[in-house]
Amino acid sequence: MSYFDSIYADTLLPPRAVSVYMYLKDRSNSAGSCWPGIKTIAKDMNLSRSTVKRALADLEQHGYLAKLPRYRPNGSNTSNLYTLK
Repeated sequence: MSYFDSIYADTLLPPRAVSVYMYLKDRSNSAGSCWPGIKTIAKDMNLSRSTVKRALADLEQHGYLAKLPRYRPNGSNTSNLYTLK
């Protein structure tokens, strides 16, 4: 079963989460990892940042992605690393 079958078959997953998943899938490397910022995702998809955050939380809760915070050498936050499952 392809990831399309599983993500579209999950009726409990909101459409915003499916859209964000497809965005991340399109930008991920062969290992399924990508690191776009929330602001970038929101701008590219014409969504609010809060909608993107809710979609990412939905995907994480339903087991479609893992989120790993990343930090700069000075300790400040940078974009998260998302790994699609």
